Amino acid sequence: MGKRYFCDYCDRSFQDNLHNRKKHLNGVQHLRAKRVWYDLFRDAAAILQEEQTKKPCRKFLQTGQCDFGSNCRFSHMTEQDLEKLSAQVQGEQRSKELRQEGADVPPGTIEDWLEKRAKRLSAAQSNSSLPEKPAPFQYPPGWPPVQDLPPSLQAPPPGGWPVPPNLQWG
Repeated sequence: MGKRYFCDYCDRSFQDNLHNRKKHLNGVQHLRAKRVWYDLFRDAAAILQEEQTKKPCRKFLQTGQCDFGSNCRFSHMTEQDLEKLSAQVQGEQRSKELRQEGADVPPGTIEDWLEKRAKRLSAAQSNSSLPEKPAPFQYPPGWPPVQDLPPSLQAPPPGGWPVPPNLQWG
């Protein structure tokens, strides 16, 4: 059957040869699928700038649907969507400025989490000099009484399971 080429953007495969691959990679369907994929990772500021320059899509405003979908050259965002996007962009800019100035980063950021983690680890290491005593085994709430459990689900006795004489070392 030969080698097959699988396109992750289009989610399809075809026989891999120079002609088929070139035809697929230059095809409209592949280029659209690739653009949609990369649009998922675009910066909010770039999306806002692009959407503000577009005129609203009349068909989308009237019916809530557009035949062109993401390929439409008009904007499918309402005023409320643009306001939310603008607020998101401003928030990202503020946090970026705070990080550049070296000011305290607001809670909930990765830096805050890393600091707390470092403190926990150092506290755990300072307490590690004490020997830890293992917690006694307890069945989870809602389990039946121990007498009703089959032997395979019963907890080992306090000293551990007895070892048969033929398996003992020595």
